[in-house]
Amino acid sequence: MEAGGSGHIINLNSILGHAVPNGPTLHFYTGTKHMITALTEALRKTVQSKNIKVTSLSPGIVATEITQRAFGLTPAEAFASTATPYKVLDSEDVAEAIVYILSVPAHVNIDELTLTPQGQHAL
Repeated sequence: MEAGGSGHIINLNSILGHAVPNGPTLHFYTGTKHMITALTEALRKTVQSKNIKVTSLSPGIVATEITQRAFGLTPAEAFASTATPYKVLDSEDVAEAIVYILSVPAHVNIDELTLTPQGQHAL
């Protein structure tokens, strides 16, 4: 990127990189996401003079395999069991956000984009 004179780094973060929810279930996950927030900001300050953009994309609840890995549940089972009263995000929603980030004019940098399902409450 430096040699080419421009570039864009998008770090996939989480809304949990900006808040700490009650309950012990996700504290280590939250800590790692807070580190991504800090590292992304430090990286942006390091490379902005080299015409390299840096963005943190922080989605809310997304139906991914993390529920199966963390809790032994499929995304459908996990969100059915919590009685989520709204449609959660899917990977296509996150992909569309990345396309949006990359589509802004060259002089614009989106430092942070938070993406949540309509109806998801604040942490």
